[in-house]
Amino acid sequence: MGIFDIFKKKNENSNSTTENGILSPTFLENNVENIVNPKKLHSHEWRRRIKTKSGGKIFRIKYYGELHSKYKNLIVQTEFAPSKIYAVDISNGNEFLLFDGCVHGYNAMFCDKYSEDQIKSRIADKFYSSENGNDKFELIISTYNGIDYEDEFREEVDSNGKIELVSGNKIDFEEVKRNGFDTLQIWGINENGIKIDIISEELA
Repeated sequence: MGIFDIFKKKNENSNSTTENGILSPTFLENNVENIVNPKKLHSHEWRRRIKTKSGGKIFRIKYYGELHSKYKNLIVQTEFAPSKIYAVDISNGNEFLLFDGCVHGYNAMFCDKYSEDQIKSRIADKFYSSENGNDKFELIISTYNGIDYEDEFREEVDSNGKIELVSGNKIDFEEVKRNGFDTLQIWGINENGIKIDIISEELA
């Protein structure tokens, strides 16, 4: 059993995993809850319901980006830069990051280099409203983790367990494996139980 197998074994029963043992993104692990017996869960998919530490389950979405010209419920990147998405707990106004397209996903880590202006000038000041006018949702999130990081990058990990990103920053390899997902989906469920796609990003 290798070091990475030990890491997986250590975490497979924690709250950060789904039934298939896929680890959560590090930045979401404190704001999710398990979905019991999720339907049609893929072997490389991590899926959770968004829930705050205080128990909040209904959110507004605050974002940098724009709405897709055809699929008008989808938030997408602008011509200037990738999207940046926050969930805002309607019970207390507290917000936390759901996704940052300049930081999260395979391409952002190893392919696409962004300028300081692109990274820092993205102000998430728009509040999301669906095509039908809904702006409060229960949120379901899935990441798909089909990249074999150990096979592709194992030789590039240094003696401290860190790997260099395209930005030049070095971070823990285990963090890369958790945050370097290749696809992200976020669904909103409104008060009438209607489910819509809010985010659908291919990131590799």
